[in-house]
Amino acid sequence: MGYISVAIDGPSGAGKSTVARAAAAKLGYVYVDTGAMYRAIGLAVCRRGISGDDIAGIVATLPTVELAIRYQDGEQHILLCGEDVSEAIRTPEIAKYASQVSAVPEVRAFLLETQRNMAKNGNILMDGRDIGTVILPDAPVKIFLTASDEARAQRRYLELCEKGQQVTFDQVLHDIRQRDLQDSTRAVAPLRQADDAVLLDTSDISLEQSIEAVLRIIRERTEERK
Repeated sequence: MGYISVAIDGPSGAGKSTVARAAAAKLGYVYVDTGAMYRAIGLAVCRRGISGDDIAGIVATLPTVELAIRYQDGEQHILLCGEDVSEAIRTPEIAKYASQVSAVPEVRAFLLETQRNMAKNGNILMDGRDIGTVILPDAPVKIFLTASDEARAQRRYLELCEKGQQVTFDQVLHDIRQRDLQDSTRAVAPLRQADDAVLLDTSDISLEQSIEAVLRIIRERTEERK
């Protein structure tokens, strides 16, 4: 039957990474957070003092970027030029940079083959914005995981507060809506639900229920292939 690829797409703050990581662990699949790769490039651009809308500067940064993914105790760690930046990339500023750099065709081309090759070596669960539409269009299991603006903002707000970051709910809600606009209207690989993806709205269900729903969809789709 070959390896199974699961593509989970959806907007910022929908809980894709948390749900996908947990589902992959339960299934014994390799989990890949593609958003972390864009965040790492965004961090590299930011550290060079380049504006997120300076396309020439972003493209010029790419040859200096060395990305690697390591797995430790089941957790994905992203390395930028040998430095573990898994925490450094999880800030609102770098999230904004990630959205900006991900709209640059050269950045997406830079990461495309790396991401596709990961699916050739084992069962994989990959989440992002364009996994089912661009990166793994032939994935047998595709899920579009979403939630209301307010639900996503509340989750992200609590997450940032737990990390000690000084933010307001209104600020987080504004950032999420801005990110949605940027992701869904960009010219290259915009955020959208693949035609054959299962829609899963987690606005009114718990994290555990979300994980179970994803597992159920994966099992149903993989059973259909047998």
